[in-house]
Amino acid sequence: MPLDDFYQNRVHHFEIPEPHDTLTIESRLRVTTGSPSRLGLDARPAPRSQLKDALHIEHCYDFLQASRYVDTAPETWRLAIDATQGEDDLWQCALRLMNFVHRHLTYKSNLTQVHTHMREVLLHRAGVCQDYAHVMIGLCRTLGIPALYVSGYLATQTASASHAWTEVFVPGTGWQALDPTHNRQPDETYVKIGVGRDYGDVAPVKGTYKGTTKRKMDVEVRVEQRG
Repeated sequence: MPLDDFYQNRVHHFEIPEPHDTLTIESRLRVTTGSPSRLGLDARPAPRSQLKDALHIEHCYDFLQASRYVDTAPETWRLAIDATQGEDDLWQCALRLMNFVHRHLTYKSNLTQVHTHMREVLLHRAGVCQDYAHVMIGLCRTLGIPALYVSGYLATQTASASHAWTEVFVPGTGWQALDPTHNRQPDETYVKIGVGRDYGDVAPVKGTYKGTTKRKMDVEVRVEQRG
């Protein structure tokens, strides 16, 4: 049964009350991508003084608060202040924060898992794409920059898992995508699936399981480029 969640993501809900030994969820999607509208890296579209206006925009409020895997603690604020010192433009601040996260963290698989909080990521200074996104989101929100979590895929032949990046709200321009894992602006190779406050809002599969503790989950992603 398809429906839209609070953040306008398409969700499919099902129940299997009968006893079963295995469950396979297979999703196939054909998409056509294009070059997104992007601000230039040297653009200076909005001073930080305009950030107060974001509080009056309904769809920005949730993306200014702490959430399940993102905090806005004083320690996070201090990192954000140091990384953006002397910069007054909102977009340039976001670019500095992206660059800071990319340099501050080391990409390391199997160190974290899907429920790892950004505090732990900052402690170890390492993680995977969703950790990079969570840290950048926390830094942005401490400065009052609305930031959301994007879940999707990189449409490359080497893609073997989902990918995560961020979007920040720039007054007068709208939401702009940034990928701190690769320190770049997403392009036509990115496939956006859903958005939320953090990973907890856009997990590919979530629900309630009743059964034994002897269970195993395998995930496989295949991406094919055509045309």
